Amino acid sequence: MNQSIRNIAIIAHVDHGKTTLVDKLLKEGGVYRANQQIEERAMDSMDLEKEKGITIKAKNTSVHWKDKIINIVDTPGHADFGGEVERALRMVDGVLLVVDAYDGPQAQTRFVLRKALAHGLKVVIVINKIDRDNAEPAKMYDKVLELLMELNATEEQFDAPVVYGSGRDGYMMKHLGDKRENMTPLFETILEHIPPPFAKPDEPFHMLVSNIDWSDYVGRIAIGKILGGKVTVGDAVFAIRHSDGSRVRAKITKVFEYSGLGTNETGAAVAGNIVGLSGFEDIDIGDTIAVSEDQHALPFTQIDPPTLEMQFCVNDGPLVGKEGKLVTSRQLRERLFRELKTNVSINVEDTDKAGVFNVKARGAMQVAVLVETMRREGFELLVSRPTVIEKVVNGQRQEPYETVWVEVPDECVGAIMQNLANRKGQMTNMEKLPHSTMIEATITTRGLIGMEIDVVNATSGRGVMSHLFKEYGPYAGEVLTRLTGTLIATEAGETTAYALVMCQERGKLFVGPGEQVYEGMIIGENPRNEDIAVNAVREKKLTNFRSQGEGVAAGLTPATKLSLERSIEYIAADEFVEVTPKNLRLRKRVLRETDRRKLERAAKRTGD
Repeated sequence: MNQSIRNIAIIAHVDHGKTTLVDKLLKEGGVYRANQQIEERAMDSMDLEKEKGITIKAKNTSVHWKDKIINIVDTPGHADFGGEVERALRMVDGVLLVVDAYDGPQAQTRFVLRKALAHGLKVVIVINKIDRDNAEPAKMYDKVLELLMELNATEEQFDAPVVYGSGRDGYMMKHLGDKRENMTPLFETILEHIPPPFAKPDEPFHMLVSNIDWSDYVGRIAIGKILGGKVTVGDAVFAIRHSDGSRVRAKITKVFEYSGLGTNETGAAVAGNIVGLSGFEDIDIGDTIAVSEDQHALPFTQIDPPTLEMQFCVNDGPLVGKEGKLVTSRQLRERLFRELKTNVSINVEDTDKAGVFNVKARGAMQVAVLVETMRREGFELLVSRPTVIEKVVNGQRQEPYETVWVEVPDECVGAIMQNLANRKGQMTNMEKLPHSTMIEATITTRGLIGMEIDVVNATSGRGVMSHLFKEYGPYAGEVLTRLTGTLIATEAGETTAYALVMCQERGKLFVGPGEQVYEGMIIGENPRNEDIAVNAVREKKLTNFRSQGEGVAAGLTPATKLSLERSIEYIAADEFVEVTPKNLRLRKRVLRETDRRKLERAAKRTGD
């Protein structure tokens, strides 16, 4: 045991204040200079994290408080990034469970807490945001205790200490009536309740790789908690592969300790500390690093399997290569297989078609983040609609089911209930909240695809939806998730306001004037469940009496622009999202209308 170290993870539902809380702990732990300009949510270092306001990658930091080192792992709160959470829990001895004093425990709270309890970790409950209007910290603490009972916490885990406060305003209290001063009560609770890391300093060095980082100077960096012995720069070690059990000799070239928002090089590191090690040509999450060749590989917890799969394809559209530099099959394949090195919760497979790869993941958000990262790197690609991964158990066809929670204004309850019924969802609970209604239901993952768009539309953006994988169950039959058809461009060229005014009489437009379109591209939505071919590039015939722009733009409604995540969920099985660094386009898989009709006739003949 190393008494001077504590290793903790911060877990919570999306937007309950984890990252802001870490900011305040860093500030009070002396990470920032007195005059230093502090960036909000400093731990969210990826551009995408800053833009979306969510944590995507688990990250390590360290706070020195009094004479103790507190290593902190900030984890994602979205269910799609559960693989990051599970990895982080391998490195720590306790968790701070952050719960919003108004919202209470949510879907992801349940998921991450279940994982933490299964790992046998000690829990410190943090009731955060008590400064919110209508906050009920005492009631939410009771709800957390109910959740602990429901998840079969041990008696020791159930007796978790609680602190109340506001991470944003920088204070915590052990009791609700205490003085609101600083973060000291939380630091004290961590040191009192979270045990020092279980490690064996007298044994030979061994460490499980729980995360991978990359440096342009030293290459791959293996991150994990040292479980035994100590490691020094220059030590000869063996990397024991998780995949095949092979043992590869390596030499430690650098040892990194975490301090504040960065890392410090050090000559040696001891048992119990979370460190980064370099010197490996190739190392993966789940590998064991040991000092001798005959040591055993450490057990690696299996990550929950993916439930969705989709195709990533080379862009074969007429505008290929005009907006991105990385467009070939080889470049796409290399990038996807490189992602596997640091992202353990996705799978990538080659298919029998050239330039087409199957990507399996936990949800549309996870895939959207990968695609968005790739487009910013200069890739052009096509992405298909997600399909669920089915199983056959005892000869029975099964598919994944999820529990979904939808919080909606009272007047929208009927519309959401109808939407759930259309998607074959079964309501399991309904709770009246002060200003809204919480609906809980069980629904297939298939039925859930695209539902978030419907919730946003039905509630004018006021609805909040979260979901969590439940189990595999019997196949539910056909589920109709999109009730609308599309408007498909028949001609290539630049859209004109004149043509779009006529097109919008047929439905809602996804493109505005002056945009490049091509045959087979989806330019809008038709309210009826059928596809309509339209000409979006037609120009107005000029005469001596009428000018080209006269009276055209006045009646044109602004185009609806779908985000990447919504585009992926919106498209049908016979459609693609074309992703480039500059644009998102929706299109049919088969671009020419005559070819699509041939395929339809062939499908009917085989069906007969």
